[in-house]
Amino acid sequence: MRKITLSIVTCMVFVFANAQSTRFGVKGGLNISNFTGYQEDVKSLAGFHIGGFAEIKVSKKFAIQPEFLFSTQGTTVEGYDGDSNTNVKLNYLNIPVLAKYYITDAFSVEAGPQIGLLLSAKSRGEDIGDLYKSSDFGLNLGLGYNFTEDLSVGFRYTIGLSDIADVPDDYDDYPDFYNASFKNSNFALSLAYKF
Repeated sequence: MRKITLSIVTCMVFVFANAQSTRFGVKGGLNISNFTGYQEDVKSLAGFHIGGFAEIKVSKKFAIQPEFLFSTQGTTVEGYDGDSNTNVKLNYLNIPVLAKYYITDAFSVEAGPQIGLLLSAKSRGEDIGDLYKSSDFGLNLGLGYNFTEDLSVGFRYTIGLSDIADVPDDYDDYPDFYNASFKNSNFALSLAYKF
Protein backbone atom coordinates (compact mmCIF):
# COMPACT_ATOMS: atom_id res chain seq x y z
CA MET A 1 0.00 0.00 0.00
CA ARG A 2 2.85 2.39 0.83
CA LYS A 3 4.45 1.69 -2.58
CA ILE A 4 1.19 2.43 -4.38
CA THR A 5 0.69 5.66 -2.41
CA LEU A 6 4.28 6.72 -3.09
CA SER A 7 3.87 6.00 -6.81
CA ILE A 8 0.68 8.08 -6.98
CA VAL A 9 2.29 10.99 -5.11
CA THR A 10 5.36 10.84 -7.39
CA CYS A 11 3.17 10.87 -10.52
CA MET A 12 1.10 13.81 -9.24
CA VAL A 13 4.25 15.80 -8.35
CA PHE A 14 5.59 15.13 -11.86
CA VAL A 15 2.29 16.21 -13.45
CA PHE A 16 2.04 19.42 -11.39
CA ALA A 17 5.71 20.24 -12.04
CA ASN A 18 5.19 19.92 -15.79
CA ALA A 19 1.74 21.48 -15.91
CA GLN A 20 1.22 24.53 -18.11
CA SER A 21 -1.86 25.53 -16.13
CA THR A 22 -4.34 24.13 -13.61
CA ARG A 23 -8.00 25.01 -13.35
CA PHE A 24 -10.46 23.86 -10.72
CA GLY A 25 -14.15 23.29 -11.18
CA VAL A 26 -17.41 21.78 -9.99
CA LYS A 27 -19.64 19.33 -11.81
CA GLY A 28 -22.86 17.43 -11.40
CA GLY A 29 -25.42 15.50 -13.35
CA LEU A 30 -27.44 12.39 -14.03
CA ASN A 31 -26.43 8.75 -13.45
CA ILE A 32 -28.07 5.74 -15.11
CA SER A 33 -26.63 2.74 -13.28
CA ASN A 34 -27.06 -1.02 -13.16
CA PHE A 35 -25.33 -4.26 -12.16
CA THR A 36 -23.66 -6.46 -14.79
CA GLY A 37 -23.21 -10.20 -14.35
CA TYR A 38 -26.30 -10.38 -12.16
CA GLN A 39 -28.57 -13.45 -12.40
CA GLU A 40 -31.86 -11.78 -11.47
CA ASP A 41 -34.01 -9.60 -13.75
CA VAL A 42 -32.71 -6.09 -13.26
CA LYS A 43 -33.24 -2.71 -14.85
CA SER A 44 -31.43 0.60 -14.64
CA LEU A 45 -31.73 2.97 -11.69
CA ALA A 46 -31.55 6.76 -12.06
CA GLY A 47 -29.34 8.70 -9.67
CA PHE A 48 -26.98 11.66 -9.62
CA HIS A 49 -23.38 12.71 -9.03
CA ILE A 50 -21.86 15.94 -7.74
CA GLY A 51 -18.36 17.05 -6.85
CA GLY A 52 -15.19 18.84 -7.85
CA PHE A 53 -12.23 18.38 -10.16
CA ALA A 54 -8.92 19.83 -11.28
CA GLU A 55 -7.91 20.04 -14.94
CA ILE A 56 -4.12 19.98 -15.08
CA LYS A 57 -2.93 20.96 -18.56
CA VAL A 58 0.31 19.15 -19.42
CA SER A 59 0.30 20.49 -22.99
CA LYS A 60 -2.13 22.32 -25.27
CA LYS A 61 -3.84 19.05 -26.24
CA PHE A 62 -3.35 16.89 -23.14
CA ALA A 63 -4.55 17.17 -19.53
CA ILE A 64 -4.84 15.06 -16.39
CA GLN A 65 -8.15 15.42 -14.53
CA PRO A 66 -8.54 14.00 -11.00
CA GLU A 67 -12.07 14.22 -9.53
CA PHE A 68 -13.89 13.68 -6.23
CA LEU A 69 -17.55 12.79 -6.79
CA PHE A 70 -20.44 11.79 -4.56
CA SER A 71 -22.35 9.29 -6.71
CA THR A 72 -25.68 7.50 -6.19
CA GLN A 73 -25.76 4.16 -8.03
CA GLY A 74 -27.41 0.74 -7.88
CA THR A 75 -30.07 -1.24 -9.68
CA THR A 76 -33.75 -2.19 -9.63
CA VAL A 77 -34.54 -5.89 -9.16
CA GLU A 78 -37.81 -6.70 -10.95
CA GLY A 79 -40.48 -8.71 -9.17
CA TYR A 80 -38.24 -9.89 -6.33
CA ASP A 81 -40.01 -12.62 -4.28
CA GLY A 82 -43.10 -12.06 -6.44
CA ASP A 83 -43.32 -8.59 -4.92
CA SER A 84 -43.02 -5.18 -6.53
CA ASN A 85 -39.69 -3.99 -7.88
CA THR A 86 -36.93 -3.50 -5.31
CA ASN A 87 -34.36 -0.70 -5.54
CA VAL A 88 -30.81 -1.36 -4.37
CA LYS A 89 -29.19 2.03 -3.69
CA LEU A 90 -25.42 2.37 -3.29
CA ASN A 91 -23.73 5.67 -2.45
CA TYR A 92 -20.05 6.04 -3.37
CA LEU A 93 -17.26 8.57 -3.11
CA ASN A 94 -15.73 8.05 -6.56
CA ILE A 95 -12.19 9.18 -7.31
CA PRO A 96 -11.41 8.95 -11.02
CA VAL A 97 -8.12 10.09 -12.55
CA LEU A 98 -8.56 10.75 -16.25
CA ALA A 99 -6.22 11.32 -19.15
CA LYS A 100 -7.94 13.92 -21.31
CA TYR A 101 -7.07 14.62 -24.94
CA TYR A 102 -8.43 17.66 -26.82
CA ILE A 103 -9.18 16.73 -30.43
CA THR A 104 -10.16 20.37 -31.00
CA ASP A 105 -10.35 23.34 -28.62
CA ALA A 106 -13.94 22.36 -27.82
CA PHE A 107 -14.11 18.56 -28.19
CA SER A 108 -12.23 16.09 -25.94
CA VAL A 109 -12.00 12.37 -25.22
CA GLU A 110 -11.02 10.92 -21.84
CA ALA A 111 -10.14 7.62 -20.21
CA GLY A 112 -8.78 6.50 -16.87
CA PRO A 113 -9.15 4.38 -13.74
CA GLN A 114 -11.48 5.01 -10.83
CA ILE A 115 -11.70 3.86 -7.25
CA GLY A 116 -15.05 4.04 -5.49
CA LEU A 117 -15.39 4.04 -1.70
CA LEU A 118 -18.77 2.71 -0.53
CA LEU A 119 -20.48 5.19 1.81
CA SER A 120 -23.81 3.39 2.24
CA ALA A 121 -26.03 0.67 0.77
CA LYS A 122 -29.79 0.40 1.30
CA SER A 123 -32.73 -1.62 0.04
CA ARG A 124 -36.34 -1.35 1.24
CA GLY A 125 -35.16 1.12 3.87
CA GLU A 126 -32.73 -1.37 5.40
CA ASP A 127 -28.97 -1.01 5.69
CA ILE A 128 -27.35 -3.72 3.55
CA GLY A 129 -23.80 -2.36 3.57
CA ASP A 130 -22.43 -5.62 4.97
CA LEU A 131 -23.39 -7.34 1.69
CA TYR A 132 -21.09 -5.14 -0.42
CA LYS A 133 -17.36 -4.59 -0.58
CA SER A 134 -16.07 -1.32 0.79
CA SER A 135 -14.30 -0.38 -2.44
CA ASP A 136 -14.94 -0.68 -6.15
CA PHE A 137 -12.59 -0.34 -9.13
CA GLY A 138 -13.62 0.78 -12.58
CA LEU A 139 -12.50 2.15 -15.93
CA ASN A 140 -13.93 5.38 -17.35
CA LEU A 141 -14.39 6.21 -21.03
CA GLY A 142 -15.88 9.54 -21.99
CA LEU A 143 -16.44 12.50 -24.30
CA GLY A 144 -16.55 16.18 -23.48
CA TYR A 145 -17.60 19.39 -25.19
CA ASN A 146 -16.71 22.95 -24.09
CA PHE A 147 -19.41 25.52 -24.79
CA THR A 148 -17.07 28.22 -23.46
CA GLU A 149 -13.72 28.24 -21.65
CA ASP A 150 -15.64 27.78 -18.39
CA LEU A 151 -18.78 25.76 -19.20
CA SER A 152 -18.77 22.21 -20.55
CA VAL A 153 -20.83 19.05 -20.85
CA GLY A 154 -19.58 15.48 -20.61
CA PHE A 155 -20.77 11.94 -21.23
CA ARG A 156 -19.02 9.05 -19.49
CA TYR A 157 -19.39 5.31 -19.13
CA THR A 158 -17.84 3.57 -16.13
CA ILE A 159 -17.11 -0.13 -16.59
CA GLY A 160 -16.95 -1.96 -13.26
CA LEU A 161 -13.83 -4.11 -13.00
CA SER A 162 -14.28 -5.65 -9.55
CA ASP A 163 -16.93 -7.85 -7.97
CA ILE A 164 -18.84 -5.69 -5.48
CA ALA A 165 -20.78 -8.49 -3.74
CA ASP A 166 -19.54 -9.47 -0.28
CA VAL A 167 -22.24 -11.86 0.94
CA PRO A 168 -21.33 -14.11 3.88
CA ASP A 169 -21.58 -17.84 3.17
CA ASP A 170 -24.19 -18.31 5.90
CA TYR A 171 -26.37 -15.38 4.76
CA ASP A 172 -29.81 -16.77 3.86
CA ASP A 173 -32.20 -13.84 4.27
CA TYR A 174 -32.01 -13.17 0.52
CA PRO A 175 -30.83 -16.49 -0.96
CA ASP A 176 -31.78 -15.67 -4.56
CA PHE A 177 -31.12 -11.96 -4.38
CA TYR A 178 -27.36 -12.26 -3.82
CA ASN A 179 -26.52 -15.53 -5.53
CA ALA A 180 -23.96 -14.24 -8.02
CA SER A 181 -20.98 -11.99 -8.36
CA PHE A 182 -21.75 -8.73 -10.11
CA LYS A 183 -20.15 -5.41 -11.02
CA ASN A 184 -21.20 -1.78 -11.23
CA SER A 185 -22.08 -0.19 -14.55
CA ASN A 186 -22.83 3.51 -14.88
CA PHE A 187 -23.60 6.07 -17.59
CA ALA A 188 -23.15 9.68 -16.49
CA LEU A 189 -24.17 12.95 -18.13
CA SER A 190 -22.47 15.96 -16.50
CA LEU A 191 -22.50 19.72 -16.59
CA ALA A 192 -19.21 21.28 -15.41
CA TYR A 193 -18.04 24.77 -14.60
CA LYS A 194 -14.35 25.76 -14.33
CA PHE A 195 -13.22 28.74 -12.26
